Amino acid sequence: MTSAEDLSYDVYEGGTAAAALDSFLAAYEEVYAEPPYSEGPSDVAEFVEHYQVHVQRDHMRLIIARDGDETVGFIYGYLLPAYTSWWNNVLVPLSNEFTREDGTRTWVIIELAVRKPWRRQGVAARLHAQLIRGLDVERVTLTVRPDPEAQAAQAAYAKWGYREVGTSHPWEGAPFYTAMVLPLKAPDAEHTSAPHQEF
Repeated sequence: MTSAEDLSYDVYEGGTAAAALDSFLAAYEEVYAEPPYSEGPSDVAEFVEHYQVHVQRDHMRLIIARDGDETVGFIYGYLLPAYTSWWNNVLVPLSNEFTREDGTRTWVIIELAVRKPWRRQGVAARLHAQLIRGLDVERVTLTVRPDPEAQAAQAAYAKWGYREVGTSHPWEGAPFYTAMVLPLKAPDAEHTSAPHQEF
């Protein structure tokens, strides 16, 4: 099997990201059919609807990892807009300064998935590094399920420098997630980014 270093990592933005959905949708279905997600056809249809909204967000970026013509994994995210309700979903109180958004401060990772045969080989780390490379933002945020089945993802995010900020409950009836943040630069620094590891 091709190593993580030898895979291709293709970048899509804006309209090209919208057109790339079919390239990774089967991989999405495969990964999220597993516990703790156990998603079915209606969940996948809902994801497609959400994705069509997400591709319209500012600076939306998608990375697809491929082994030849076969999709191995993917990651995507975008800038949180100033009007975001992202931090309202966190159940613990957060300061106004922490939750303040201006459309340039925070990048959110919506999905990161690697198919089972390619896991624990550094593919997720490379996808993550590709996604955040060159971002002129203060921080990156994401959520992860707290379930035992997601332990590998939890450990990876901690290794990459993310810290927990609370439990997120995005909508009524949704599962609970752990909200995490990776600082990239000091709040008042315009051009100085903190170093981060690429695995």
